[in-house]
Amino acid sequence: MDASKKAITQRIQNIINDETLNNLIPEIIDSFNEFSLSKNEFLVKKGDPCRYFCFVESGILQYAVTVSGQEKTTYLALRNGFASSLKSFLQQTPSPKNIKALSACKLWGLTIGDFKHLIKNNRAFHQFYYNFIENQIFLIDDYRIDLLTLTPEERYKKLLINEPKLLQEVPLHYLASFLGISTRHMSRIRKNIN
Repeated sequence: MDASKKAITQRIQNIINDETLNNLIPEIIDSFNEFSLSKNEFLVKKGDPCRYFCFVESGILQYAVTVSGQEKTTYLALRNGFASSLKSFLQQTPSPKNIKALSACKLWGLTIGDFKHLIKNNRAFHQFYYNFIENQIFLIDDYRIDLLTLTPEERYKKLLINEPKLLQEVPLHYLASFLGISTRHMSRIRKNIN
C-alpha cells in the first residue's frame, strides 16, 4: 500500500474505531480518486454544486462566505482532515460557500455516486460517516460556545494550545477571520502574548 492510501486508511480506521470493520475499509479506499488543487484554486465556488467529499492529504482548504462585501473564514481543513460543502454535495444543490486552496493541495475525493454506494452497502463507511458527523457537531458546538464566551485573547490562546500548526501554516488574516476578530486586533493579541 502506498503512503497516500495508508494515510487515508489510518485516518478512517481512527474515526471508525472498530477493528471488526477493518476488512471493509479497502473498498472505501479504492473508491477515492486522487486529484490536486493549485494555490487559490477552488474545490467548490459559491453557487455551484460540490462534486466531492475529500480527504486532505496535504495543503490547506479555506471555507469562506462573503458578508457585507468582506470574506469571512468559517473553517480551515488541514492535512489528514476531510472537506466538502456537505449539504451541497449530498443534495447536489448550489454551495452557500467557497472552498479554496490556501496552498497547493493533494486531495482524495469521492463522487456522490460512490459516496451513496458506500453509505448503503459498506458498514465500515456508514460507521465512519456517523462518527465523523458526530465529531463535527461537537467541534461546531464548541466553536459557537467559544465565540460567545471567550474573549479574542482566550480564543487565540486556545488555538495556540489545540491547533499550533494552524498558526504556522495559515496566514494571519485567515486566522483572524476564523477567530472572529480583525487582523489588526489579532496582531496586537499576538504581540501581547509573544
